[in-house]
Amino acid sequence: MKFTQKDQDAVNAIRALSVDMITNAHSGHPGFPLDAAPMMYLLYKNHLKVNPKDPYWINRDRFILSPGHGSSMLYATLHLAGYDISMHDLRDFRKLGSKTPGHPELGIPGVDAATGPLGQGFGMSVGMAMAEKHLSSLYNKEHCPIINNKVYTIVSDGDLMEGISHESASLAGHLKLNNLVVLFDSNNVTLDSSASKELSDNAGERFEAYGWNYLRVDDGNNLDELENALQVADDEENRPTFIEVKTVLGYGSPHANQHTVHGNPLTTDEVKETKEKLGWSHGPFEIPDNIYSTFSTIVKDGSREESNWKSVVAEYKNNYPVLSKRLFDNFENKAKVNDSDLNIEITDNEATRATMHKLLQATKKSSLEFWGGSADLSSSNKTYFENDDGFSDETPSNLNIFYGVREFAQAAAVNGITLYGGTKTFGSTFFVFSDYMRGAMRLAALQKIPSMFIFSHDSVALGQDGPTHQPIEQLDSLRAMPDMLVFRPADALEMVASWKFALNQNDRPVTFALSRQSLPTLRKYSDNIFKGVEKGGYILSCSQKDISDGIILATGSEVSLALDVQEILLKKNIDVSVVSIPSFELFNEQSNEYKESVLPSEVVNRMSIEMGSTQSWGQYTGLNGINIGINHFGASGDADLIMKDLGFDKNKIAQKYVEHFE
Repeated sequence: MKFTQKDQDAVNAIRALSVDMITNAHSGHPGFPLDAAPMMYLLYKNHLKVNPKDPYWINRDRFILSPGHGSSMLYATLHLAGYDISMHDLRDFRKLGSKTPGHPELGIPGVDAATGPLGQGFGMSVGMAMAEKHLSSLYNKEHCPIINNKVYTIVSDGDLMEGISHESASLAGHLKLNNLVVLFDSNNVTLDSSASKELSDNAGERFEAYGWNYLRVDDGNNLDELENALQVADDEENRPTFIEVKTVLGYGSPHANQHTVHGNPLTTDEVKETKEKLGWSHGPFEIPDNIYSTFSTIVKDGSREESNWKSVVAEYKNNYPVLSKRLFDNFENKAKVNDSDLNIEITDNEATRATMHKLLQATKKSSLEFWGGSADLSSSNKTYFENDDGFSDETPSNLNIFYGVREFAQAAAVNGITLYGGTKTFGSTFFVFSDYMRGAMRLAALQKIPSMFIFSHDSVALGQDGPTHQPIEQLDSLRAMPDMLVFRPADALEMVASWKFALNQNDRPVTFALSRQSLPTLRKYSDNIFKGVEKGGYILSCSQKDISDGIILATGSEVSLALDVQEILLKKNIDVSVVSIPSFELFNEQSNEYKESVLPSEVVNRMSIEMGSTQSWGQYTGLNGINIGINHFGASGDADLIMKDLGFDKNKIAQKYVEHFE
């Protein structure tokens, strides 16, 4: 393809708008936009199958800017390409409440993922590519390729230094995701210094070792060289492609190739000098009509692509009405699970991880498109689909995802799959290793997407593996995360009720903390359970008096223990109610009237029981209450002996109640 001066002018328009935004905001990162603008131009002009007038159509290509600090370049490109990002929005860059925040956030037209914490955009792009492979294998028919898009991402040296990039790159190479194209802005400069002071990796050899197709562009300003590499990447049939693009950080500026240009705005004089060197003669936020004309083909091409796709959809709906309904119901969040879908056999004693296993088998038969996997612990978590050999390049329609021991990459991939749409998915491991996933779980919560995280071995009750594997602070840590919904079910019945609620909501991620040990099924209280779980907390067992002498609150495996304590106290003429709070978040969202009905303010003698940190329980037990928990690390030994040694014994707890409130 022959590039002309108009293409170079279009590249410089991205650069000029980017530095204008940063200088106007007195905040931002000019180095990256100045060097990476040619990549952005070619991606949007020639490669990305997108329609700026309909940013969310299903079969569009996905683009993720993994180094989110380069957001000014993304917003400038989106504006020029015809997305609903106005010049006023660009002038409001980094201002409170603007459409152009400091890092890309979900909900902005043209932004497919929130990025900022380096490496996670890369990880989410792997998940998106996995989702496309899975859905295309399930739904595409000959002459009706209803799902056939690619995923593009730009990464920085910072992204590639983060540990998640190693996990994600290894996973993508193993899965042979040939629909994934990654461009590496290789400028040899980091925020603090020359990159040579921090790393000496050979990116090409590294990605080739992971099984990627490695390409190199020696001059990131050479549009012909860049275009040739992108064409090769688009034609690759067997592997993901990694294109190393050699660039100059802060290209054209007085601070070019210096680390100071990474995150320091240019002065007005420096902006003027930069524009002169680039040959850009226009004033701040001034874009001539001929530049918009150059970018206008993006809308034209995208509208044509979407129109052609809609013709395929019409044929598909006519020929495959059942499949079509399932596909669009899942993309439009209309697919739900009902009670009959989750009608599983429940024994009198079973671990909630075992109940989850049954629910997974039931859910895959529902109208939901549902799949997921584990970080090499599915046999212990019980989070696997029976008779399924696993998702791979040869069997992309399979449901089990073998993530390997890559917890962080797993969580980011779950977010990418969820963002892609059309399926519900989960990742899983032991609860203590949620620490390895927390960064991606936080991004799921920030984006308010229904990613699912399933953890087993939720307490010291796992026993001999000891304190390195026993979660103590993890529950409180995740409860502190805004917009994260955490469930710790008391038994199989609460597990079923919370699972149904989690699958049928689409507003936030969900964490499940499940028991390794068997728990008694609380059939006697089934009516209360199925009415109360969706409210997050409820009276499981009422006191015999209209106004109880006290309240015992618990979650998970400690709920049955609370019921035992209730019986002991009743024999001592102390009449308490037992309240189960499987989800703090849901309970706290209920009306004041409902919360008062469960926790009457006049009843101040309150005790909580949970095998973990007691930090969050004071909101329910108050200054007069007592919280039975563990505020130190656990121990290695027989689980029953550990629990008894730590005070989780019905008689000891009943005695503590009496002593505290006598």
